[in-house]
Amino acid sequence: METKTLHGSCKCGTVKFEADVDLSKGSIKCNCTSCWKRRWWTVAVKPPQFRSLAGDDSLSEHGHFCTKCGVIPYALMPKQPWNDGEYYAVNVAVFDDLDPGELMGAPIRICDGRNNNWFEQPEFVAHL
Repeated sequence: METKTLHGSCKCGTVKFEADVDLSKGSIKCNCTSCWKRRWWTVAVKPPQFRSLAGDDSLSEHGHFCTKCGVIPYALMPKQPWNDGEYYAVNVAVFDDLDPGELMGAPIRICDGRNNNWFEQPEFVAHL
């Protein structure tokens, strides 16, 4: 696949952004309590490839959800020992122009966050 510019928004349209995404690099699902309860499924986008277009002032300080509709479109993730710098975790469900077939054709990395074993896949994944 190649890098494509995708456009995203929250449910009410207050928060809008665009991101240059390469789905061949895959997406991420996790079984930790937070991700599981939010049904959080993301792609990682480096800051230079992410552009907020509207609504940043409507995102909650903690939780990164739109204060008008409750959808979590993205969150800026800090540099950690296991990654190569900060990135935006973008919720794949908020892309307005993402072809579901492309998403289904891309690899998915599943993390066992519930057991703090981030580099291994958990035993059960179908529910994610």
